Amino acid sequence: MSDATTRAAALLKEHRDSIDRLDAVLIWTLAERFAQTKAVGKLKAEHDLPPSDPAREARQIARLERLAEDSGLDPEFAKKFLNFVISEVIRHHEQFQK
Repeated sequence: MSDATTRAAALLKEHRDSIDRLDAVLIWTLAERFAQTKAVGKLKAEHDLPPSDPAREARQIARLERLAEDSGLDPEFAKKFLNFVISEVIRHHEQFQK
């Protein structure tokens, strides 16, 4: 193996190790987020509130689109991701309503 190939392999490992750490952060963050939204769902069910809040969802999407733009992330991707998360949250909230 040449020195260049060895350096490339070392850099690739560093990038992949970083990606692995970031994936773990994402999973733990999502777990905490869903723990909070489940608490919200239980509260809504106890007080007969609707499982979704379209006005809040729209504000959150707009807020995260701005954050995505500021961070250099594709805002359309951020919107799709948040819509997916919101749909899961609403599904959980609907389960609590039953």
